[in-house]
Order: sequence, then C-alpha cells, then structure tokens
Amino acid sequence: MNCPFCRPAAVVLQNKLAFALVAQSPVTPGHMLLIPWRHVADWFETTVEERQALMALADEARTLLIAEHGPDGFSLGVDVGKAAGQTIFHAHWHLIPRYKGDVANPGGGVRDVIPGRQNY
Repeated sequence: MNCPFCRPAAVVLQNKLAFALVAQSPVTPGHMLLIPWRHVADWFETTVEERQALMALADEARTLLIAEHGPDGFSLGVDVGKAAGQTIFHAHWHLIPRYKGDVANPGGGVRDVIPGRQNY
C-alpha cells in the first residue's frame, strides 16, 4: 500500500486512535490534517471511537494553533469521495486556521466549493 498517511513522517499531536500533521500544501499558515491511525478511505466508515478521537484531537490542535498562529477563526472539513475532492483515500479532516482578510468575503464558508453558491 502506498498511502502517505499510513507512514506519517512528522506527527504533531496524537492519541490512541488518531494523529495530526501539518498539511504539506497548506491553505493558510497552520493548516493541519487530523487522521485516524487505521487505514480507512471513507469518513463514514470510521468508528464512533475514531470520530471521538478525531474530535478530541481537533480540540488539542485548535489550542495549539491559537497559541502558535493566533487565527481569527477555523474551518473544519472533510472530503469524502473523488467527486467531493478527496485525493488521498485515507479518511482525514482539514483543520484550517482562518484569518481576517484571507478572502475578500468569507460569508458562506464551505459553500464556496461550488462556484456561485457561496452567497445566499
């Protein structure tokens, strides 16, 4: 198996069921990936325990990112399937620090993945 998340190089945070890495292609400074240790492609195939571990890790990562980067907000998202933009088929969350002015109009948040659907 040639999965980059199954052999992580630089784990920043971890617990029994999940770990966090700094994104190799960050959207903003501090962008992190939250990943279950078990190789599972689809977020909806993770266990309840894995989801709880990921949420706990999100809290820890948020605290770390506030201390290190002082963001003004966060986007937390997951892509499931090729049509949704998933390119690495090992389930993972994106925790993206957001900063005032990082986009002209942040209204609508994740809705912006579909052009023209951001503002409603």
